[in-house]
Amino acid sequence: MAGAEEELERRSKFLSSLIQKKKSVVEEQNHELLNVRIRASDMPIALQNKAFQCARDLLDSLPSKRVDSKRLALALKKEFDSAYGPAWHCIVGTSFGSYVTHSLGGFLYFSIDKVYVLLFRTAVEPLQT
Repeated sequence: MAGAEEELERRSKFLSSLIQKKKSVVEEQNHELLNVRIRASDMPIALQNKAFQCARDLLDSLPSKRVDSKRLALALKKEFDSAYGPAWHCIVGTSFGSYVTHSLGGFLYFSIDKVYVLLFRTAVEPLQT
């Protein structure tokens, strides 16, 4: 009986690894279509994809080829504040340094076209009165 359970566990792990590989291939193809490259991340895939799509949509909607960094940062911040709660921060540009503290699962640094985007969330604590 123990041998059958071990075999079942082995097969389950194998199938899980195949599913993960397939998901990563699909994600990679999606990133190529959007011209996105993840630089660093501590964020669930669904939120990452939301950020990528929001950034891509805004960049595609700009009439000129010149990127409006402030507009992109504001759009991403507002989108994430309204969808996932307050305290999201966004920095957009072609050259910047940063050192930030973020909430667990709330950090994404990526490039899209030739623009770099840092999107992160901080903890909001109520004021003590």
